[in-house]
Amino acid sequence: MKEINQMISEASSRNMIVPGFNVFGHEEALAVVKAAERAASPVLLMVNRDARQAMAIKHWGALFSSIAKMAEVPIGVHLDHCTDLDLIQEAIKSGFTSVMYDGSKLPLEDNIRNSRLVVQVAASWDVAVEGEVGSVPYDDLGETLGDFTTPEEAKSVVEEAGLDWLAVSVGNIHRLTDRKSTIDFQALQAIEKVTNVPLVIHGASGIRDEDRQQLKKSRVAKVNIGTALRQVFGQSLRREVLAFPEVFDRMTLFKNPMRLYEEKAYELICQLKK
Repeated sequence: MKEINQMISEASSRNMIVPGFNVFGHEEALAVVKAAERAASPVLLMVNRDARQAMAIKHWGALFSSIAKMAEVPIGVHLDHCTDLDLIQEAIKSGFTSVMYDGSKLPLEDNIRNSRLVVQVAASWDVAVEGEVGSVPYDDLGETLGDFTTPEEAKSVVEEAGLDWLAVSVGNIHRLTDRKSTIDFQALQAIEKVTNVPLVIHGASGIRDEDRQQLKKSRVAKVNIGTALRQVFGQSLRREVLAFPEVFDRMTLFKNPMRLYEEKAYELICQLKK
C-alpha cells in the first residue's frame, strides 16, 4: 500500500487526522503542498465532481501525481464522491492513490456489491478504497438532514465489501458557509465499536474547531475540506480584481489569493496533526 494510505491507517489510532483538500487547479494544489511541507504533515489532493467536469480524470491524475512526487511530505491523490465504476477504474490507472465509490444513495445490498467490485480492481493497483453508508446532506442544495450511518450498516458494508476506509454521516454537512454542524459523538462511537477501519468525515469545513479536536481522539483518520478554502480563494480574488481593475495577468491576480489560501490550508493542517 502506498505510504500515504498507510499513514491514514495509522492515523486512526494516533490522535491525528489526515486532511483531504478538494482542489481545482495547479496553483491550489501547490499551495496545499507548500502548507503541508511547512507543517511536516501528509495531505491528500482530492478531485471532486465539479473538478471532473472541468478536466478529464487522466489529466488530473497526471497533474497531481507529478506534484505529489516532488513533495517533501507524503501526498495522496484521491478521487472523491464517484458513482461511475468505469471512471473509478480510469482513475485507478491514472495515478490516483485512493478512490471513493459513493453508493450511499443505493440500497445497502447494491452499495456493498459495487463497493466490492471497486475493491477487487483497486487491490491489484495498491489503491485504497473509501466507501460511504448513510447520507451526508448538502447545505447548498437545501438539505438539512441526512441519513445517519447506523452501526449495522457500517459493519455490513465494511466486512462484506472489504473497504479500506468508511465515510460516515454523524451530523456533518457538506458545503456549510455561515453556520456550523454538530457532530453526534455517541453515534460515531457506536460505529467505532463494530468496525475496524479508519473512518472519514465529509463536510469538515463546517465543523467547529473544538469538534475537530475531539475527532482526533476518535478513529476518524481523514476529513474532507473544500468550502473553507474555496471561500478564501473567491473572496480574496474578488478583492484583488476590484482593487486593481487595470491588472489582467492571471499570475499577478492569483499571487495574494494563493498566499492566503496556503495560510488557511496550513492552519487547518496544523489543527489536525498530532
